[in-house]
Amino acid sequence: MFNAHRLTLARQRRGVTKAKLAAVAGVAPRGISAYESGETVPLPETLAKIAAELRFPLSFFEGDDLDVPDEAGVSFRAMTRMTASQRDAALGAAALAMALTSYLDAKFHLPVADVPDLRGETPEHAAEALRAAWGLGVHAIRNVVHLLEQHGVRVYSLVEERAELDAFSFWRGDTPYVFLNTKKSAERSRFDAAHELGHVVLHRHGAPQGRKPELEADAFASAFLMPRSAVLAHGHRASSLDQVIIDKRRWHVSVGALAHRLRDVGLISDWHYRALCIEISERGFRKREPNGIARETSQVLAKVFHTLREEGVTKADVARDLRITPTELDTLVFGLVFLNLPGGDRGRSRPRASLKLVR
Repeated sequence: MFNAHRLTLARQRRGVTKAKLAAVAGVAPRGISAYESGETVPLPETLAKIAAELRFPLSFFEGDDLDVPDEAGVSFRAMTRMTASQRDAALGAAALAMALTSYLDAKFHLPVADVPDLRGETPEHAAEALRAAWGLGVHAIRNVVHLLEQHGVRVYSLVEERAELDAFSFWRGDTPYVFLNTKKSAERSRFDAAHELGHVVLHRHGAPQGRKPELEADAFASAFLMPRSAVLAHGHRASSLDQVIIDKRRWHVSVGALAHRLRDVGLISDWHYRALCIEISERGFRKREPNGIARETSQVLAKVFHTLREEGVTKADVARDLRITPTELDTLVFGLVFLNLPGGDRGRSRPRASLKLVR
């Protein structure tokens, strides 16, 4: 049976206007509005044209309603630069990711969320409290994505989204979600992950409004990735940009992020920080990160899809169950895990993943 809600979601996911879709489908301009309101049902041949334009299988438009996060509860990293179409496309991606999560939760025992509520704390104190709660000490965090997943945060990709959207996060019930633009540099994506973690713990279940919450999430990310005591112990030599480039590898952050943290903890003056920023720009390090790090990937999703392959479940099988295309499935995890095996991949010998299917 045709589901009008799914048509709206698919159209917004692709950023297609009602007028354009009506023209492609060969119906009157008001026709798409009538379909989306449930007033009328498209003819089979019309729905086929709509599905082809929106790049969704016909079966997608026959499923139950999908859970779409409320915009009021989502923290968009670059809200001021986003258009309504870009926002709706991101919310559509979130709806599909939540459907994938429900699919995986039904098959696997995945980590349960273990994220404390730190509303009311300063960003610095919240970062210290979370490190203590998770037993991290003051050592560098080797992989932020792995850490989030270990504590029950669901991490997905924003591969096709534009530069206007760096990342966003929200809570769905007791489960936090973080979406990262995996086309950013490895250092930027890692900082974005920590930034969204800041929103998750500092602004729980409420979309932050204005510049202040964004600055709080930035301050949390800086303190979480580079603990004050450890930076003070190791940062005394960072007097030149070349030394900052060397030292940034300790924390797996960008040269700009480390310079900013050195200023915050009092190791360099405001004047020194401004001089470093000028040199960073002059040497092209705003666009090309020196002494770069490897991109972080997902551990949970890699194990999940490995185990599914071991069970004979292919990427196409998962996509069919979700009523989406394999390409759409790829976009949800691009840069986090590689799904380059359209078949069962039964001929390869690989280490057994630790996750087990629910029986």
